[in-house]
Amino acid sequence: MAWSTRRLAELAGTTAKAVRHYHEIGLLDEPERAANGYKRYGVNHLVRLLRIRRLTDLGVALADVLAVESGDERARQILRDLDAELAADIERRQRMRRDLAAIMDNRAALDMPPDFKTLADDLPETQRSLLVAYSSILTPEAIAALKEQLSGPRGDLEAEFAALEEDAPEDVRQRLAEQMAPEAREQHRAHPALADLGRASHRERALADSVTVHALTEFYNRAHLDVLRRVHSILVENGTAGSESDDAQQ
Repeated sequence: MAWSTRRLAELAGTTAKAVRHYHEIGLLDEPERAANGYKRYGVNHLVRLLRIRRLTDLGVALADVLAVESGDERARQILRDLDAELAADIERRQRMRRDLAAIMDNRAALDMPPDFKTLADDLPETQRSLLVAYSSILTPEAIAALKEQLSGPRGDLEAEFAALEEDAPEDVRQRLAEQMAPEAREQHRAHPALADLGRASHRERALADSVTVHALTEFYNRAHLDVLRRVHSILVENGTAGSESDDAQQ
């Protein structure tokens, strides 16, 4: 009893194209041919093909099949490397599942950096957008400090600043700046890693500053930016300002 290439492939759960490829790369011996020229596969070919399938299903590359079958130290190293890759992939997929679960529970977390998804409900849209932009430049340490900073309660002053209209009068802007300056000073002391986003970045300084400036001008109106400049001026006068990027933390 002999089988055709198509029937052999069917029995092994693969394709005739794969069988021919295994012949080409030397993993599967060519069978004898019938008088009409057709290949005639036997059970030994089926067993061999199933073994190849078993290894490839486990993630072994075709180029490594023969080495793994040898059972020597190189075979063990290939399997150890494969196990490490699978462990990393499992961890990545589990992290993806956790993030998806958070998004299904709270769609506001969709665009948030993973570490900030639990804050999505409490943060205004502007701050969420700033966080997304900053996540492209900040170090993990700075991200952790920013998360700690934003995890605190948000008071009326922050809400008033967030709702500031572009045509807010001069006296309102100055009052807000004077009220926000002490809090900004305290934030610098509590979170020195965020006193200068350029230094807290894993990117080159010019690029980090570019992201910061573009994000601020994109997501804040002119009144917001004016208040932040005033806060910065007050801090400079008192010798507690780090840089222009300090203002991004308000």
